Amino acid sequence: MTSLAVAICVNPQSGRDVRRLAARATNMTHEAKRDLVAHTAAGLDAVGVTDIYVAKEPFRIAAAALEYMDLKARVHVVEFPLKHAAIDTETAVREFMRAGCRTMVSFGGDGTHRAIVRALGRRCVEMSLIPLSTGTNNVFPSVAEPTIAGMVAGLNAAGLLAEKSLKRRCKVLHVHSPAGPDIGLIDAVLLERDHVGNLLPFDAARIRQIFLSRAEPGSIGMSPIGGLCEVVGEHEDEGLLVKMGPGRRFQAPLSPGLFRELSVASTTRVGFAVAVPFRGPGVLALDGDRDIRLRDGEHATVTLVRDGPWVIDVQAAMRWAVAHGIMPAATQHPPTGH
Repeated sequence: MTSLAVAICVNPQSGRDVRRLAARATNMTHEAKRDLVAHTAAGLDAVGVTDIYVAKEPFRIAAAALEYMDLKARVHVVEFPLKHAAIDTETAVREFMRAGCRTMVSFGGDGTHRAIVRALGRRCVEMSLIPLSTGTNNVFPSVAEPTIAGMVAGLNAAGLLAEKSLKRRCKVLHVHSPAGPDIGLIDAVLLERDHVGNLLPFDAARIRQIFLSRAEPGSIGMSPIGGLCEVVGEHEDEGLLVKMGPGRRFQAPLSPGLFRELSVASTTRVGFAVAVPFRGPGVLALDGDRDIRLRDGEHATVTLVRDGPWVIDVQAAMRWAVAHGIMPAATQHPPTGH
């Protein structure tokens, strides 16, 4: 029998940071995440996936979720030395790739998926991803029932989702700075009078410049700052540069339940492969993570390219699979004879 392997990647810390105190973000418990993993595994099993890969982590979220499930699929728990940081997610993804997984269902927020894409690197083209939201400010992952996401992931692993419109490579912000190369998925933000490692919600008064891969007015965080001025969707081959300053004033939801007034001086659509400069002093934050300090006179460039992993549209995939007879047909009962 052909082996069909799918990975389930869970960030144990997503949905549990200080924004539960500083804003009104919902707390995502380990028990809730175990339920999500179990639902995904049930969907994978229902469509014939033979091998499910999860990673060992301190709270045994995925491993415990699958431990007593009556699955036909084999469950593999990959183990490696834990650093209790985002690098653990990156290591898990590399282990999944090494095990032969080319389809993954992932749970986390924008920061989690940034770590996943960073780990894939040049091998992004090999991975099909179903990103599901368990984080705080989520633009990249979607909200979908994990049971159905598992079914779609299994169909993809079996090579049954041949229609190209069902998945699209995601856009990636490529960053080059004095600290070295890095990436973001949704936003690169220059903050003044801030510091690396700060976990509090952004202070609206300190935002100087934003480069968005997606400017979505129906989202939370940096994306709606641009999206409330000019919408740029995931399907569009460009991004939006937002410069703060005297201009249009409005309130935007910077975190769940947390609105702040800000002022946008200008917005500019930016095509692929155009290097956008970010000049210090300040902190350059990528998908909410304040990782890069730019001193006075230093600068970074951010370039948008569509070279991330393939992201599957769960609902479109299910509709397509039914329309093309891929999903199992209903059982035909014999006539009763009367």
